[in-house]
Amino acid sequence: MSQPRSSADDHGEADDPEATAPFPTPGLPEGRVVELPGRGTTFVREVAGPPGAPTVVLLHGWTANSALNWFATYQPLGEHFRVVALDHRGHGLGLRTWRRFRLEDCADDVAALAEVLGIERFVPVGYSMGGPIAQLLWQRHRSRVQGLVLCATSRNFKAHPSEHAVFGVIAGLTVAARAAPIGLRRRVTDRVLVARYEDTPLGRWARDQARLNDLRSILEAGHALSTFSSKAWIRDVDVPTGVVIPRFDATVPPRRQRRLAEAIPGARVWEVDGAHDVCAVDPPAFVPALLEACHHAAAG
Repeated sequence: MSQPRSSADDHGEADDPEATAPFPTPGLPEGRVVELPGRGTTFVREVAGPPGAPTVVLLHGWTANSALNWFATYQPLGEHFRVVALDHRGHGLGLRTWRRFRLEDCADDVAALAEVLGIERFVPVGYSMGGPIAQLLWQRHRSRVQGLVLCATSRNFKAHPSEHAVFGVIAGLTVAARAAPIGLRRRVTDRVLVARYEDTPLGRWARDQARLNDLRSILEAGHALSTFSSKAWIRDVDVPTGVVIPRFDATVPPRRQRRLAEAIPGARVWEVDGAHDVCAVDPPAFVPALLEACHHAAAG
């Protein structure tokens, strides 16, 4: 997920009271720590939703967390669904381990969380990196998956030479990050993950969220994304699937997102005007499409 930008604050001056105001996150659940037996502890946000409502499980993108990726969606989704979201391994307040980051482990974490919370079936809603995790949930835990919603994501994340070069650098950095002292990792986190956010109310709040990430895990997650591909089995998906595509996505090209939708039998597509970070910077454009896609997937 790329850095949030708030167009409403682009013209703000340093002495503008709004420039120092906190970014409002209405409806953002506080969250709690949950023990996953045999795996570790993770951080979960929940909205109860209407009695008997279907459950959607929100799966955030790379370098984001359950607050930053989904803050604008809890309230509208909670009017129709039980909403559960977790911070993935090494992201936010998610599970910490010295095991190498694997997308498969993230999918298994979600299934373990569903077991702990007594959720038999649910709709995984994956954004960017959360898309592969959602796809792996269907592949590895089919009996739990009622439907799928895939946003700003793809069947694979490395196709062009430029992407090979970027992910190659990330692969090298993961080795260095494992040996680096914690103080150095924190300084690099500030320079790489934090400084990229703009000095706006939204940007400063995003910086605070980014500081919660574990640099080593983030780098390993980038490498895991570079090797992911569901091309061999994605056509076997047999649950209702909604695909939400930001038309101006420069991080995951829309053509690649459309190929994902075309590969899944019966998948429905919602295109929205926005870039890769539309979920954060333009919720009015993103949320209506997300709601429709969730309703479609929950019909399974």
